[in-house]
Amino acid sequence: MTIENVVMYSGDHCGDCTRSRRLLDSLGVKYSVIEVDGNSEALKKVMELNGGRQSIPVIVFSDGTHLTEPSDINLKAKLVELSII
Repeated sequence: MTIENVVMYSGDHCGDCTRSRRLLDSLGVKYSVIEVDGNSEALKKVMELNGGRQSIPVIVFSDGTHLTEPSDINLKAKLVELSII
């Protein structure tokens, strides 16, 4: 799977973002990160995906689905479901 297939909307001071990044890194998943801090377009997209909420991380997959603030268990299950790992 290429880097364009997993995109994480993230913030510098977000503990859940750090945790999700660590999991993706430990599993060898290639992904791109879009920082929302100071990026109004990225924040707008996050709010669009979350029904108006600013919750991060939002991890978007190539099948058009996304997970918001996923637990490690749920994120790993999604990666398995999509045959990313």
